[in-house]
Amino acid sequence: MAIHHFQLRGEFIELNVLLKLLGLAPSGGAAKALVAAGAVAVDGAIETRTRRKLRSGQTVRLADEEIRIVATPPSN
Repeated sequence: MAIHHFQLRGEFIELNVLLKLLGLAPSGGAAKALVAAGAVAVDGAIETRTRRKLRSGQTVRLADEEIRIVATPPSN
């Protein structure tokens, strides 16, 4: 299983955008199709909302990929 750490640069990121940014889906439409098919889990539960807002501390799974959402440390 591959584990990715995604540094969040705001309050949240939408699930379909995250999948596209990380290259786990080749397009936004493909990301939406994966979610609609029930292939994506958030915090252990199948997620069917393509625009689900993900925040720091949450975990996304797609096949053998795990993405951990982490907060970007504040800059001084």
